[in-house]
Amino acid sequence: MPTYIRIALPVPLRRKYDYVLAPEQPVPKLGGRVRVPFGSRDMVGFVVAVGVEPEIDASLLREVIAVTDVEPLWPKPMWQLLLWAASYYHHPLGEVLTHAAPIAVKQGEPPSYTQIKRFLLTEAGTAVDINSLKRAAQQQRILAALQKGALSAAQMKREEFSPAALKAMQDKGLVESEQSLPKFERWDGALLEQPHALNPQQAVAVGAITASLNTPEQNNTSAGAKIWLLEGVTGSGKTEVYLQVMAEVLNAGQQVLVLVPEIGLTPQTVARFRDRFQAPVIVLHSGLSDQERLQGWLQARDGHAAIILGTRSAIFTPLHNLGLLIIDEEHDGSFKQQDGFRYNARDLAIKRAQQEGFSVVLGSATPSLETLANARSKRYGHLQLSNRAGEAQPVKSGVIDLKAQRLHNGLSDQLLAVMQKHLDAGNQVLLFLNRRGFASALLCHECGWVSECHRCQANMTVHQQTHTLQCHHCGAQRRIPRQCGHCGSTQLITRGLGTEQLEEAIAKRFPNYPAVRIDRDSTRKKGQLEDYLQAAARGDYRILIGTQMLAKGHHFPNVTLVSLLDVDGALFSADFRAPERLAQLYVQVAGRAGRASKRGSVLLQTHHPDHPLIQELVQNGYQDFAQTALTEREQALMPPYAAMALFRAEATEKSAAEALLQAIHDTLLAQQTASEHNGQTASNAYDAPEVAVIGPMPAPLARRAGRFRYQLMLHATSRAPLHRLLQASMHLLETLPQARKARWSLDIDPQDFT
Repeated sequence: MPTYIRIALPVPLRRKYDYVLAPEQPVPKLGGRVRVPFGSRDMVGFVVAVGVEPEIDASLLREVIAVTDVEPLWPKPMWQLLLWAASYYHHPLGEVLTHAAPIAVKQGEPPSYTQIKRFLLTEAGTAVDINSLKRAAQQQRILAALQKGALSAAQMKREEFSPAALKAMQDKGLVESEQSLPKFERWDGALLEQPHALNPQQAVAVGAITASLNTPEQNNTSAGAKIWLLEGVTGSGKTEVYLQVMAEVLNAGQQVLVLVPEIGLTPQTVARFRDRFQAPVIVLHSGLSDQERLQGWLQARDGHAAIILGTRSAIFTPLHNLGLLIIDEEHDGSFKQQDGFRYNARDLAIKRAQQEGFSVVLGSATPSLETLANARSKRYGHLQLSNRAGEAQPVKSGVIDLKAQRLHNGLSDQLLAVMQKHLDAGNQVLLFLNRRGFASALLCHECGWVSECHRCQANMTVHQQTHTLQCHHCGAQRRIPRQCGHCGSTQLITRGLGTEQLEEAIAKRFPNYPAVRIDRDSTRKKGQLEDYLQAAARGDYRILIGTQMLAKGHHFPNVTLVSLLDVDGALFSADFRAPERLAQLYVQVAGRAGRASKRGSVLLQTHHPDHPLIQELVQNGYQDFAQTALTEREQALMPPYAAMALFRAEATEKSAAEALLQAIHDTLLAQQTASEHNGQTASNAYDAPEVAVIGPMPAPLARRAGRFRYQLMLHATSRAPLHRLLQASMHLLETLPQARKARWSLDIDPQDFT
């Protein structure tokens, strides 16, 4: 009898496809890959069922071209997590599985180790006296390193050995290279440096988390997951808590997965891990090549890597023996994927821990309100570090009222005077402005024309260094015009402040103090961000200018003054999460000041010094703000005390996007009404008052990249009725005729409403 298998393919449809296996082909297990014909092309899919009864006439089924994997690509617990994620986020399973696999794997390449190039000394090189190379310092360094053992090409690059010196030694016959499969050694938990002394609060945190670990020594493998919120003010030593808990896990032969929000945070974090532990550390993020990510993924899966550090997609990495998962800066919005498969890595980490039984530490100085609500309800353990580590003192906060003040490129006279004082004392100053480019807009002084993007409902930003106008929404660029496109006038002026303009102004105002700008534009080259951060930490630059890239988790011991230049826009946003984001941003940026023995200050420039949010933050801090915000959210029935989902539609014609969401609106309401008429019980009925369908309405950014955008909001008092309604309606939504002229997407637990 022929064998029929069901395949999930990477297509935007929530259905699976049946194929037939040829008699000579092996039968794959669930999670294995197969190559199949789909339309006029071949695709790599994933097996989700074997030995099925075909949903269509078996004679119409097409044959599998090749079975790529007989064994599953993922272990069973990870496979279950991926199935759950597809169900919870109501996303096509094929796209979920494809997103979770390394790029090389989803393109059909075998999940196998590649040979690596290693350099070693020849017999002649072994016999060379190292003192004979005194005139060739680079060759002498290489010889000293290779006398201790062979080094891979990656290790040679990491040690910054000169390629020319290496080539010269090869030409002399002192060094040779070979290709071989990587060799892995087990780690034993040995430390390369002694742990730092803990203060009482840190000791309590380490003890509590360690006691909950599901390690073999504790013989409590049946224990469930324990989720910890480690809430610590900036500079309180959260990283030292991580390190000492990690030591217990590594000593037990288990692995640690650490998630960070930004690629820019990985170099300094990797350095901390490698300085402390004699254990293999791998990094997984989008900045690596496809093969680098595949090799790291394999090492994690097979248990050859002790510490795995990555950004949000690393949550899908299978691990041989995971003992602890750490999410640093858990509040950060970067953990939420904003396109395609819109998952939240933090939430998936919690679900994975519940399924596999390991502990999770959520670390932050400004925890998200969702996490705080779980801690308040005792779902999570709550550990607090309220004191800064070592001799660091609390930051002194102040507000500068900009009303009636003269501004110099966004800098008030009062701020300039304080900056001068700190710089003269030999300290560093950090200026935070979350707006890159030179100016927010270019306009005509005579007729009022503004440089708008032709494809978006937004102004184009002036970038002086590249002499271009750029749209930060769709990426469109054009040269800065010489005259007005409307009236022909040459009186073109800029409006608004960006980091480029601020850098230029600082260079003129403080010519004797070197400054550096750190934003996405200034760090495009590989390794440039790391170089800037290291130079800033050394004190090479006295004034640091930057966006959020500069505000997250970095340690600058000589920064004693931090100023937030322009945050007023967030005070009056229509997004209900805007106050939370502003509060987190303020605390995170302020935390860059006074992290060593010097007292730090933070100054907030604003036209609204009496605004309740600003007063709450400056006078009482984040904890009081969070408690007030949670009470307000609970009274208003907003997340985390309610569930939300967001349908988005976009089309080249405004009416098409609106019509599609109106059809979705009508389908959802009809489904609710039908469930009531069918007499379903209260336990599974779609109670209309419990799920409100709001919209359609234009998106805040109503046009982007030439497409009109609309939104439809679902609001429910709890998750269950919301997901039941979506589950029952999804197959109907995929067949709507209006979807031929517009495309739609669904975002569960949305974080961004633009």
